[in-house]
Amino acid sequence: MPSDLAPRRLSTAQIAFALKWVASAIQIVGYAATAFGWTPYNLYFFLIGVLGWFLVGVMWNDRAIMLIHIVALAAMIAGMSQ
Repeated sequence: MPSDLAPRRLSTAQIAFALKWVASAIQIVGYAATAFGWTPYNLYFFLIGVLGWFLVGVMWNDRAIMLIHIVALAAMIAGMSQ
């Protein structure tokens, strides 16, 4: 049937699941980069990870996750701009 050939659309839950693990892995790389003194690359990894988790909070409509990550994002951007 033609409907069997149509590409399957990912659900929001599946996207959020993948995004939270990717963002977590990227943040872990950021921690490792900090440990090895790889500045400013560590900050870029953290920025991507924090932004990813903020998006997960938006997908889940979880204001606590959004708040902590938007504050972290703002603090990082403020620190990087100096």
